[in-house]
Parts: sequence; C-alpha cells; structure tokens
Amino acid sequence: MADDAQDRRLPASQRKISKARKEGQVARSRDLGHLAALGTGLALLIAFAPRLTEWLRRLLEAGLRFDSKAVDHTGSMVERLAGSGLDMLVVVLPLGVAIAVVAGGSAVLSGGWNMTFKPLHPTFSKLNPIQGLGNLFQPQQLTNTLKACLLALILGIIGALYFKAQLPEFTSLVSMPLPTALAETGSLLQGGMVLMLIALGLFALVDVPLQRFMLLRRLRMSFEEAKQEHKQTEGNPQVKGKIKAKMREMARRQMIAAVPGADLVVMNPTHYAVALKYDEATMAAPRVVAKGTDMLAFRIRDAARAAKVPVLEAPPLARALYRHAEVDQEIPAALFGAVAQVLAWVYQLRAAMAAGRPLDAPAPAIAVPPGLDPAEGAAAARRREP
Repeated sequence: MADDAQDRRLPASQRKISKARKEGQVARSRDLGHLAALGTGLALLIAFAPRLTEWLRRLLEAGLRFDSKAVDHTGSMVERLAGSGLDMLVVVLPLGVAIAVVAGGSAVLSGGWNMTFKPLHPTFSKLNPIQGLGNLFQPQQLTNTLKACLLALILGIIGALYFKAQLPEFTSLVSMPLPTALAETGSLLQGGMVLMLIALGLFALVDVPLQRFMLLRRLRMSFEEAKQEHKQTEGNPQVKGKIKAKMREMARRQMIAAVPGADLVVMNPTHYAVALKYDEATMAAPRVVAKGTDMLAFRIRDAARAAKVPVLEAPPLARALYRHAEVDQEIPAALFGAVAQVLAWVYQLRAAMAAGRPLDAPAPAIAVPPGLDPAEGAAAARRREP
C-alpha cells in the first residue's frame, strides 16, 4: 500500500478526523495563545496600574530598609525575603492564573475542546534519533520553525527600535523619584507591549487558518486508505452480499413455511405465484403470505399442493397481486372484488370436499381493473412501437 505523501491526494474523511482528535491531533495556534496571554497581561497592567505601582513601591521600600538588627542577625534577612516572596505571590499568582485561563480558552477557540490522554502514552518510536532527525525536515515542522524564527526576529526588531526610540525616557528614570519612576516604567512598557501585541495579532490571523490547513493536509488519505475505510465503515461488499443472500434465503423459507396456512394460491402457470390468507375475525382484507417468480413460484405451488391448498391459475390476478401487494400486507382495495370472487370459489370447493362430492361450479374467469395488470402496459407499449 502506498503511503507516500504524493499518493495522499484525497481529503481526510470525518472518521479519520475524529480518530485524529482522539489521538490529540488538533489544530492549535501557538501565536493565538501568545496573543491572548500578552493581551491579558497588558489589559490587567492598564486596569490595575495605579495599584501595582503602589504595591511595587511598598515592596521596594520594605526590601531596601535595613537596620542594625537585620545586619547583625542574618536569619531575619531570610524571614524578610520569605515575607517579600509571599507578598509577590499574592499579586503574581492571580495574574498568572488569569493569563493561563485566557490562553487555554484561546486554544479551545482555535481547535475546540478535546479531552484525551492518548498523547501522554509512552511512544518509544519517538526516541529513535534517526526518525526524529527526519521529522525535522517535514513540511509542517519546517513551516512552524521558520514562522517561529520570523516572529522572534520581528518582535526583536520591534523591541530594539522601540527601546532605541524611548532610550532618553528610560535613561531619565534614574533621576526620578521612585513612585514617579515606577509609573513611568509602566507607561513605557505598555507602549512596547501594544506594538508587540499588534505584531502577534497579525501572525495569529495567519497562523489559525494555517494550522487547520496543515492538519488537514497531514491527514489526507490515499485511494487505498479510503477504500479500506469504506470497507470498515460500510462493510466488505462480498460479506454484505453473502449476508443479503442469507437473508433472502431465510425470507424464502419463511414464505414457504407460511404457504400451508394459506387459503389460496393464485398462479400464472409459468412465472408468478401469490399465496393469500383471509380470516374474518382478525383481518380487514385478505393478506399476502408468500409470493415469488419462476423457481420460487414453483416451490410455492408444490408446497400448496402438498398441504392441499387450492391453486388457481389466474394470470392477470397473479401478475397484479405480485406487482401491487407485498408480503405480510393486505391486498390493494382495487383488487378486493377480484379476490372476493376467488375466495368465494375456494369456500365452495372446500364445502364440496367436506361433503364428499365434486364441485360443479368451474373456476371463475377473473378480470382485474384496468391499469393493474403489468402485462397490459407491456402490450400497449409494443403496439405503439412502429
């Protein structure tokens, strides 16, 4: 079976896409996650800038305040460092949680929710250095690597140019009081983050559809894979054919077994046979219990004769019943009159046989309403032919 990339020309089926999702293969955009994280951090920085400035001022003042006791007893320095670390966690930890939640939401937005532990299973083939070296040169890996390098280069250029343009402002921070320097530093950082956010936004607009395209490209199928999947989904045609043949044979056996309980079999001597049953107490109209053509029709006839079920040769009625009535269903209302004549003759025949005398009345000549006998349509078509 050809598995080369050039042989995979068919788009991935929904079944293969679903299977890939279960294995953890989902289109995720890292650039969108970076955009969400940086955007959330910038929004929180703008929203809480005054409070953060005040908190940093107090933290720096507490950290830079020394006395003789702190100098003489080094243990107190460790306690102060631990206290400062806890104070930082109180602010940094909620900020990190908010950024992580937004970044996770952006991943769900780009690829949908996909809960699976399959990627955590150990795959020893990934430890093969030769195979890993070959994966480095795959189109998707090369594309992601080049894109990451380009993004890093652009962000670096933006940062360098922004720092160069704002160098006098950064230099002047040294001469400012601490509260003013902190506020000015936050303002300068906001300007740089806005520029980086714009660059990440442009990359994310390209990366989100690019990741989906590359995933579908990687999941493309060959003709042989599509054929095998069709067999797995729909079943092997040979097996399905055998199953259908078995089902047909079972249906034929059931029909043959129902013939002895019929009241009458209507036949066309060479092609059609229809077995009818009527019970006034349980049926609103006569019901077809078996029907068939050719060899099956002869089997129905032989079963009827073996069970002493009357067999009437009425070709128009047999053809009409075979065409317009189904097994285990009542006959059409248009054929009630014709079947009633036949059943009346059957009841007379049974009464005569029960009395031990022959039936004087001959079998009726049954006519069906126009348009119900398929032979009429075939004959009309032959007459119209030039």
